[in-house]
Amino acid sequence: MLDFTEYSKIFLSLFAILDPVGMIPIIIAFTIGMPRDKRARVGRLASLSVVGILLAALLIGEWVLEFFGISMHSFRVAGGILLLLMSISMLFGDKETRAHDENTDGEATASIAIVPLSTPLLAGPGAISTIILDAHRGHGVGHYAALSLEVLLLGVVVWLTFLIAPWVSERLGRIGSDIFSRLMGLVLAAIAVEFIAAGMRGLFPALG
Repeated sequence: MLDFTEYSKIFLSLFAILDPVGMIPIIIAFTIGMPRDKRARVGRLASLSVVGILLAALLIGEWVLEFFGISMHSFRVAGGILLLLMSISMLFGDKETRAHDENTDGEATASIAIVPLSTPLLAGPGAISTIILDAHRGHGVGHYAALSLEVLLLGVVVWLTFLIAPWVSERLGRIGSDIFSRLMGLVLAAIAVEFIAAGMRGLFPALG
């Protein structure tokens, strides 16, 4: 096992990569039009999904990527394309219609909690690659138990972030939320381009 200071650094690095506080504007944009109970359900599912994804990455992530011959760079490009499609929907106003559809479709509500909120926005390539690398820094059951505990704590933080997001949204109002959704669509498109560019540079070093 590593010492307490090292585990603290790992937790802080994962927290910075997930950036749940910085995700509040995007959470608001993707949950516009949802009643409070649906937003709460999205928050629970998203936090559980983040925990599940990171625990899976911790325990079997490297093996799965090697088995399928997938590199983290390819994962970044795929995640970026997915985010770009979502951002286009937000920019052209389709997001609001979809949110109302989700009010009557529990499966659709669950899907938005998992993709894109849980992954690739929160538990994306950066967080997954970081947890895989950190797993190799120590050995034994204690090391993996400590990392698993940190992942659970991050899940709690994500859940608390979703609880705060509706309060912020209510202060914006309906018109403000609609404008905010368009702006976040543009921001999300920029994030998507960064994902794709980083992945392409990794796949084709000559582009760097």
